[in-house]
Amino acid sequence: MKTIMAIVFFIALGSGSFAQTEVGDIKVPNTFKAANTNLVLNGAGIREKYWLDLYVGALYLKVKSNDANKISAADETMAIKLHIVSDMITSEKMATAVDEGFTNATNNNTASIQPRINQFKAVFKEKIQEGDVYDLVYESGKGVLIYKNNKLAVTIPGLDFKKALFGIWLCSQPADEDLKEKMLGK
Repeated sequence: MKTIMAIVFFIALGSGSFAQTEVGDIKVPNTFKAANTNLVLNGAGIREKYWLDLYVGALYLKVKSNDANKISAADETMAIKLHIVSDMITSEKMATAVDEGFTNATNNNTASIQPRINQFKAVFKEKIQEGDVYDLVYESGKGVLIYKNNKLAVTIPGLDFKKALFGIWLCSQPADEDLKEKMLGK
């Protein structure tokens, strides 16, 4: 009986129900469920600045792709997961980074989405701690749902906002070129 139980356990283990990818010290799930849609890990990497690891970023899509423009423009469910791995990230530093990211992602054309950028930045006003996890989930027709530690913080409407938000990591001037490549599975 013990042998049968052990076999069942190892079959379950091998079936992917516990499948994760290790990025630095973070175990990133290989799947993510959003809006009744099963998403797969497209790629994940570490955002670094001055040789310091800041966060692990993971991109989840319906079908894997390495086309950054197509991903950013797509009006379909997808997600970015950010695992904070440094206590060097503060609300102020995050706000500055977000402003810079939206500026780069929109070629300095943020006026039409500025109120929504401000909504997004408000999520980071609450103290950011090492170990926090942010899920940025886009659902077609609904917008971007931002979760902090599995708790919904805000929903921000608009495909235009989603394109700019995902562009922070996927545009031609991303937050971190190495992280972009990793998120694209390269």
